[in-house]
Amino acid sequence: MALALGAEKKGQVYLVIVLFAFILGFGGWQIYKTFGGSSAPSAVAARPVAAPTIKPTAGGRTASGSASTGPDAQKLSNAGIDPALHLAELAQTEQVEYLGTGRNIFSAASEPVHIEAPAAGPRPGQAHVNLPQLPPEPPRPPAIDLKYFGYSQAKDRSLQAFFIHGDDIFVARSGEIVNHRYKVGAIMPGSVQITDLSYNNTQSLPLQAN
Repeated sequence: MALALGAEKKGQVYLVIVLFAFILGFGGWQIYKTFGGSSAPSAVAARPVAAPTIKPTAGGRTASGSASTGPDAQKLSNAGIDPALHLAELAQTEQVEYLGTGRNIFSAASEPVHIEAPAAGPRPGQAHVNLPQLPPEPPRPPAIDLKYFGYSQAKDRSLQAFFIHGDDIFVARSGEIVNHRYKVGAIMPGSVQITDLSYNNTQSLPLQAN
């Protein structure tokens, strides 16, 4: 009984050792696969890539395309071009007549298109707008009907002006009114200021000789 128990324990120990060895080997393989396998692509990526060889062709162009990056353009040949002028075909095209129903834009004698007048205005019913009229100009005041023909100087050196109104002669100082209408202003030897009280208009009368 003791021998059988010892043999059973040894079998369990062997089984544990085998399982431990299997787990250790499987774990080591996974670690190698994870870390050891990732180094290969980096080594490949570090390897320099050789540039493709471009062989030049005639005219300085490359075999892969033009001198830049595009393909070569197609070169045409003028071997089949006929430079002769065919008068018969040209005359045939000139004899084509315009058969349209509208106006011939290539003819100066063509009748112009008739455009009908509108039946009504563009805005029917719109009231006529009267533009504002400018106010009439005020009437100009009439000329002062006086004639300044001379002056005299008093002892106080003040001047008196002589006026003719029709057949009447007036002598007045500055500030006086002639013929109930004209007020005398500044009197000077060559002219005198007269104000027409009816129109509030002031004019300068020059000295006039007889």
